[in-house]
Amino acid sequence: MSARVTQSQSVAEYWFEEGCHIQEIGNTPDDPDVSIARARVAPGVCTCWHRLEGIVERYLVIEGSGTVEIGDLAPTAVGAGDLVLIPPGVPQRISNDGDGDLIFYAICSPRFSPDRYREVDVEKSGS
Repeated sequence: MSARVTQSQSVAEYWFEEGCHIQEIGNTPDDPDVSIARARVAPGVCTCWHRLEGIVERYLVIEGSGTVEIGDLAPTAVGAGDLVLIPPGVPQRISNDGDGDLIFYAICSPRFSPDRYREVDVEKSGS
């Protein structure tokens, strides 16, 4: 691994199939232990139920408000400053209940890889 600084303005945001916009702040093969992405969910939008195989994911909410659903936990309200821990393979989704964008950092370990992403039908997943 080599030292570097990534300027967030130089990283383009893109639409992800899950139902949110993603800006990959750090996700490189030379730093395989972690990835950090900024996620943005528009007002009134709920992401698809999904899970990450073999990846622990953390949401650090920095703006807005919403409801997170993780496995068998009751739906839980989240807002700026809240940290959500999602174990590997556990179904999850998040909805924006506010008037403005819901923005959070998705911190994955090991780093996120699209081949580890799975959409799930919660009715069929047993959760």
